[in-house]
Amino acid sequence: MLEDNRIVVYDTTLRDGSQGEGLSFSVEDKLNLAKKLDEMLGLAYIEAGWPGSNPKDEEFFARAAAGELQLKNAKLSAFGSTRRANVLPEEDTNLRLLIAAKTPVITIFGKTWDLHVIRALGTTLEENLNMISDSVAYLKKAGREVVYDAEHFFDGYKANPDYALETLRQAHAAGADWIVLCDTNGGLLTEEVPGIISRVKETIPNARLGIHVHNDGDLACANTLTAVRNGAEQVQGTINGYGERCGNVSLCSVLPNLELKMGYQCLPEGNLKNLTEISRYVAEVANLSHNNQLPFVGRSAFAHKGGVHVDAVMKDRRTYEHIVPESVGNSQRVLISELSGQSNVLHKAYQLGLQMHKGDAEVKEVIEQIKQLENRGFHFENAEASIELIMWRTQPGYIAPFELRDMLVLSERRASSNEGLLSEATVKLQVAGNMLHTVADGNGPVNALDAALRKALVVYYPQLDAVRLTDYKVRVVNEDGTASGIRVTITSSDGHEIWQTVGSSTNVIEASWFALADSLEYALVYHLFKQNQPEASALQTV
Repeated sequence: MLEDNRIVVYDTTLRDGSQGEGLSFSVEDKLNLAKKLDEMLGLAYIEAGWPGSNPKDEEFFARAAAGELQLKNAKLSAFGSTRRANVLPEEDTNLRLLIAAKTPVITIFGKTWDLHVIRALGTTLEENLNMISDSVAYLKKAGREVVYDAEHFFDGYKANPDYALETLRQAHAAGADWIVLCDTNGGLLTEEVPGIISRVKETIPNARLGIHVHNDGDLACANTLTAVRNGAEQVQGTINGYGERCGNVSLCSVLPNLELKMGYQCLPEGNLKNLTEISRYVAEVANLSHNNQLPFVGRSAFAHKGGVHVDAVMKDRRTYEHIVPESVGNSQRVLISELSGQSNVLHKAYQLGLQMHKGDAEVKEVIEQIKQLENRGFHFENAEASIELIMWRTQPGYIAPFELRDMLVLSERRASSNEGLLSEATVKLQVAGNMLHTVADGNGPVNALDAALRKALVVYYPQLDAVRLTDYKVRVVNEDGTASGIRVTITSSDGHEIWQTVGSSTNVIEASWFALADSLEYALVYHLFKQNQPEASALQTV
C-alpha cells in the first residue's frame, strides 16, 4: 500500500479529454503534451489513447515505442476494453494491440452495470465476469501493470450491488494492480460516495482503489475528494476538465485542493506552482480559449472588482483569497470598471509603480474617465492595457507617441476584379513634431487601417515591426439593428508580452481605431513605465 498522505495522479487528457466536443489532438500535439505533463507536473501515469482504434493513436504508440517519448516521471498507459464475448484473450485483436503498444501500463475497462452487460454487450452476466477475469490475467501474464477501470460502477452498484461488487472481485483476483471506480455518467451524489466505497473495501480489502469521475452533475471535484477521504489512492482526471459531455473531473481543481487544503502529496515538491502554466498550455494546444472562470488557474480566479473587496485585499489578501495565488502559478488581479472606487485605482497604480494617493486629482480623473467610457460602451476588464494607458496619460510629462489628425477608410467592389471587396485606408498622424500622411490597402478595412498606421509609425518606431495583432473580437453593445453600438477588443503580442485593448463606437471602424491605436501606443510606452522611467517623454524615435 502507498503512504497515507500520498495520492497517485493518473492523467487521461490525451485520451478521455480528447473526447470533448470541439477538441482534437494531432500526433505531434499528443507527444508534446505528454512531455509537458511529465516535465512540469511529474505525474505518475499518463494515459495516451486506444491502440488500434484510429490511425493517430497507432502512430503515437509506434513513435513512443521507437523512443520519441522519453518520460522521466510518468508511466505511459495504453487504454482498451476487456476481450469480446466468447473470444479467447489471445485471439482478441484489442488485447493483442494493447500488448503490441509496448507501454509499461495497460488500462482496460469492463462492464459493472448489468444493464450494460445485457443491453449493450448482448451477453450473459456470467460471460461478462469471465471477460473481465480472462483479460486481466492475460495482460498480467504479459508482464504489464494493469489498471482496471470499472465502467459505470456507481450506477451498476445502485442497480445490482452484488453483481457490481463481483465484477471488482474478479478483476482483483485475476491480478489487477488497481481497481478504479468510475462514475461514467457523472450523476453520482457526493453523499453516496462513502457508503459505496466502504462496501468495496469490505469486498476487496487488499485492493488499491482509484476514482474516475465525470462532471455531468457538477459534482466531479467534490466526489473525487470524498473518494480520496474514504480510501481512494489514485485519482484520474484531465487538465481543465476536458472530456465528453460536461467533461471529466479537472485535475486543476483536484490537485490544489488535495495538496493545499487536505494535506496530501500528489506531485513532486514544488511542481504545483506549474499548474496554471500547464492549464493554459493544454488549452492553447487544444486550440480552445482558456476559461477565465476556472478555479485556481483561471485568469479571473483571483480577480477583484468590488471596491470594498479591493480595499480589504490591499490590507490583507486573505480577506478575499482562499489560497495564495502564486502557489498554483497564478496571480492576483484588480479589475477597474465603472463600479471601481479609489482602492481599485490605487492598487493598480501600486502594481504599475505609479505614485498615486487617495484623494489625488489623478485618481479622480482616472475614475471619471472610466465611468464616461464605459457609459459609451467600453469595457476594461479584459483590456488592462487600455486601463494602464489611461493611468499613464495622467502622469506629468506624458507625451503621446502619436496623434491622429485625419482618417479615411474605403471599401469598394469592382466588377473587373476577382478579388472581392478592395479596402484602402488613409491616415494623417502627428509624430515627433512631424505630420505624416500614409495610404495602405488590406484584407478588409480594419487590416487596411492597421497597415496604414504601421506604415507611418514604423519609420519612427522600428520596434513596432515585432508587434502582431493576434486576436480581434467584435461585440454588439446595445441592440439597435445596424445602428447598434460596437465594442472591439484586440489582443496583441510582441513575441514576449501579450496585451488587450478596447474601443467602442457606433462605427466599427472607429471602435477598431481606438483599440488599434491603444495597442500600438501601449507597445511603445510599456517598457518605459515598467522600468520606472521618470517621464514617458523620454520615448526614443529614429
